[in-house]
Amino acid sequence: MTSVITGDIIKSRKAINEDLWLKPLKTALYELTEDASFYDIYRGDSFQLECSNETDSFRTAVYIKAFLKTVKGLDVRMSIGIGDKQYQGISVSESNGEAFVFSGETFEILKKKKQNLRLKTSNETLNKEINLYFRLALIAMDNWTTNSAEIVKLSLEHPNMIQSELAEIIGISQDAVSKRQKRAHLDEILELDAMYRQKIAQL
Repeated sequence: MTSVITGDIIKSRKAINEDLWLKPLKTALYELTEDASFYDIYRGDSFQLECSNETDSFRTAVYIKAFLKTVKGLDVRMSIGIGDKQYQGISVSESNGEAFVFSGETFEILKKKKQNLRLKTSNETLNKEINLYFRLALIAMDNWTTNSAEIVKLSLEHPNMIQSELAEIIGISQDAVSKRQKRAHLDEILELDAMYRQKIAQL
């Protein structure tokens, strides 16, 4: 079992400077894995990432979204495919299997469904349930400000840090960190991540 995230930058062609989104995308992917064979950036604004621990796939997608939304005007749409891996290529785009097919198929319908994050596994009942949760979570995530995205990104990078320590990194008060986390609905997103892990582990 593995998981594959396929994504692209929303409205990237409207950006005056390609580096506005390319640099943060490259940095986000590198932060997730230093092994370049696990991710690819192609067609300029599209990417694919293999997340070999499939239970981490939602948290990984949240991190990518938060990282990109720290830049004003940026956002991303992503599909998660979970399944087997039948062939290991030199790069992720050359590998194949159920997870890769599911991720690609789901990515193709994201615009039609008007949903920026979607899952596909071989379990249709689970897909329906998780995708409803994703739609609800996206009400918050699609509307993160750059400040909200920054606090989510830092909270995921330093899960054991308390609010006062996060406050020192950003240079704001502990109370401001608390307010930003609440506005980002971080607690609810982490609860969804915990539930997602349980359900995916049962596949």
